[in-house]
Amino acid sequence: MIVVDSNVVAYLYLPGDNTAKAEALLERDPDWAVPVLWRSEFRNILAGYLRRKTLTFAQACGLQSEAEDLLAGSEFEVDSKAVLALVRDSDCSAYDCEFVALARKLQVKLVTMDAKLLKAFPKHAESLAAG
Repeated sequence: MIVVDSNVVAYLYLPGDNTAKAEALLERDPDWAVPVLWRSEFRNILAGYLRRKTLTFAQACGLQSEAEDLLAGSEFEVDSKAVLALVRDSDCSAYDCEFVALARKLQVKLVTMDAKLLKAFPKHAESLAAG
C-alpha cells in the first residue's frame, strides 16, 4: 500500500508527461490510499480542464467516476491535530499535509511530485519520478 496525492491520480487519468510513471506505479503497487480530500482536489483539477475546454463535461464526470471507482474503499479520514502539527513543522499547506498525515497513520510512503512535500518530509514522501 502507498498513499498517492491528487496529482498522481490526475497523471493516471489525464494524459501528459507523467502518465506513464503513474501507470507504472499502479502496476507495481495497485493498493493506493488517499485522504477523503482527494475528491475535491481532483474535481478542481478537472475544473481547470473544463474551463480550458480540453475536456467536456461528460468526460470530466466520467474521469471523476473512474477515479472514485479505483479508490473505492481506500479513502481515509485524517486526524486534524496530526495535520496541523505537520503544518506547524513545515511550509506545506494543510491540504498537502493531509496526505503526509495519512501516510504516517498507515505507516507507508506518500508518492508525489510536489517538491515542497518531498523536501519537507523526506522520510514519508518519495518522488513519482524515482519509480
